[in-house]
Amino acid sequence: MVETKTSQGPHIGLIFTALMTTMLMSSLGQMIFSTALPTIVGELGGVDHMSWVISSFLVTMTIALPIFGKLGDGLGRKWLYITGIAFFLVGSTMGGFAHTMTLLIIGRAIQGFGAGGMMVTSQAIIAEVVPARERGKYMGAMGAVFGVSSVLGPVLGGWFTDGPGWRWGLWMNIPLALIAMSISAAVLKLRRGSTEGLNFDWLGTVFMVISTSTLILTTTWGGTQYEWTSPTILALIATAVTSAALFVVVELRATNPLIPMTLFRNRNMVLTTVAGLVLGIAMMGSLGYLPTYLQMVHELTPTEAGLMMLPMVIGMLGTGVGVGFLISRSGRYKVFPIVGMAITAFALWLFSGLEVTTPLTTLGLYMFVFGFGLGLVMQVLVLIVQNSFPLSVVGTATAANNFFRQIGGAVGASLIGSLFVHNMTQNLQDRLPAAFAAMGPQAAPYAEAFTSGSARQSLTPAAVSQLPDALREVVLSSYNDGLTPIFLLILPLAIVALVLLLPVQEDPLQETVG
Repeated sequence: MVETKTSQGPHIGLIFTALMTTMLMSSLGQMIFSTALPTIVGELGGVDHMSWVISSFLVTMTIALPIFGKLGDGLGRKWLYITGIAFFLVGSTMGGFAHTMTLLIIGRAIQGFGAGGMMVTSQAIIAEVVPARERGKYMGAMGAVFGVSSVLGPVLGGWFTDGPGWRWGLWMNIPLALIAMSISAAVLKLRRGSTEGLNFDWLGTVFMVISTSTLILTTTWGGTQYEWTSPTILALIATAVTSAALFVVVELRATNPLIPMTLFRNRNMVLTTVAGLVLGIAMMGSLGYLPTYLQMVHELTPTEAGLMMLPMVIGMLGTGVGVGFLISRSGRYKVFPIVGMAITAFALWLFSGLEVTTPLTTLGLYMFVFGFGLGLVMQVLVLIVQNSFPLSVVGTATAANNFFRQIGGAVGASLIGSLFVHNMTQNLQDRLPAAFAAMGPQAAPYAEAFTSGSARQSLTPAAVSQLPDALREVVLSSYNDGLTPIFLLILPLAIVALVLLLPVQEDPLQETVG
């Protein structure tokens, strides 16, 4: 059956508000602690587990995407969507009351699982109620909210850290989640699915969870807690590769596969999925650690570091909303992600040249360029995928595309975090002896603290500002030179993604739902 418009009628605005609220929560959840990480580490300890505050959220979010996408196509999306909100609510509450880094990470993992469910289900709901031709402006607005809140997260995280406390970054989700659940339960009317013939792919799900988890553990632990050639890391790599291969074998044989391999017979699906994976690496890796970089290198407060991300917000907001309306009006969309990836690659090159002495105005300009590029790409890739498949599999297709983008995000956050910590630690080890020698006798207590590791474990912007000038300069340069070379490593990936988007086929946007 084909419908020309949604049956939601006058409730579409209210429904879209609820979807936007959950998209806001899920995307805020990814990045809200990036500015608070130094303070959280100082309060709870565990600098070696710092990246897991972000990575645990991303891992479970990634795992949730194909599960919720597949179940939504089979069971219907309304109550599955509300279930995702409930998971997010429980995780936010648990993390907000955590008194150890372990409990915070567990809460963030639960929160991430709910965020993945909310994200993919909200995108699929839009596909279920709005035709593709009109969907551009809705997806553009959702993409803008996703992008803006990903950058707004550090701003709020900084404000909470400097004000009422970082825990409010979790507690604020409680009223928002309850409002979204109430609206969805009251007015959301979607098709009802059935458990009959579902044949959920449990074996494929197990291999997906194993391969995803071991991949993220590899990138998180490699080079920091363990050497890349250690038995632990090699075992994780072997497990990730083996379970991924077994996952593909199972999916090829499954009656109702979690991620049907037939999806990848579609050229647009393959090209946009690879581009989305690269986008995830660049976006989450950069956004996750730029706020920490700003605090440690430019000695900004968490709030100031968050506000420094606003140029990126402006770049994303303008392009995200504007592109959506242009697509709805013209029906053309191919050019936007191509230009966006080119601008994103240029911004990564600019970031690679940052120095301790780089003016904040220059850095703000670089961030605007980065946000402008991301805004051209974000939700257009999802729109291309949804326009390439019928409604009966749009949830699975959307989830698969998001899955690989989140894989990129999780790997990006973990790998860049691991490389960042490794490079920074190595730089400190190389540069501290000369600083201690220049300080003379007064270096003794600092040398003992840095040698034992206690000083490095508790380095915060406030602590760095109290160090003698010789030590302070070493710490600032070690942080700068620990992060900036990594952007140059991501640059070739962005160029490859740009090339892959060139052969995307620009199919006419569907005028109806169904």
